[in-house]
Amino acid sequence: MSNSTADKLIFLGTGTSQGVPVITCDCEVCRSADNKNKRLRTSLYVHVQGVDMVIDAGPDFRTQMLANAIQNIDCILQTHEHQDHTGGLDDVRPFNHKNQKPLDLFGEKRCLQAIRREYAYIFRKKKYPGAPEIMLHEIHAKPFVFNGIEIEPIRVKHWNLPIFGFKIGNWAYITDASYIAAKEMKKLQNLDILIINALQHKPHYSHFTLAQALEVIAKLQPKRAYLTHISHRLDYRIEQEKLPPNVSFAYDGLTIPL
Repeated sequence: MSNSTADKLIFLGTGTSQGVPVITCDCEVCRSADNKNKRLRTSLYVHVQGVDMVIDAGPDFRTQMLANAIQNIDCILQTHEHQDHTGGLDDVRPFNHKNQKPLDLFGEKRCLQAIRREYAYIFRKKKYPGAPEIMLHEIHAKPFVFNGIEIEPIRVKHWNLPIFGFKIGNWAYITDASYIAAKEMKKLQNLDILIINALQHKPHYSHFTLAQALEVIAKLQPKRAYLTHISHRLDYRIEQEKLPPNVSFAYDGLTIPL
């Protein structure tokens, strides 16, 4: 169980695949002393109805767990198989030891195949003692239930790669998207909270720009929207002042009550 019984979301990371600051970069954002410009790889902690979940376990997973004093995870929801979203799976071991059971992980078939391939040592019949224990569960483009919580995958496109966002209750999390079909947009209407990626101002082949994210938000009309997966080309203080009243840039460690 989490330290707190109140339902909440914590942004564990709000950065791109390289994080911010970017190695070798000396731009103003990368050199910024503002902690809201320091962004680990994108991930979200979810505590709802006594269940602890993490969406995506990227390379900064260990740092994120320690920084936010996360004491329990019941499952991981994987949006897709890219390393900036799966690179921390070896570090689930302390949760295995604490709970004395495998950690449940949910993803679509292609994503699970990649995890089996990249972490082959985890899934061998005769595996090395002390290897992580992960129970893989294949999901499809339809709602499923984990520990009494209904989770609805939302199909989006990451360039030409079909990946999932997730909707739980009346909030949703969309990252790495560059396109959302009308059918999926209908599932996201009138949310209490929408979290969506906004990479930069310049057009990008596989991610929404800030303008495109704001356009999606305007169409969907959530009560509140938060922007994540933010590059070093967007300065928190400068850009936040320009946003509509119901939209905010997320930052690492930001906690939102549900």
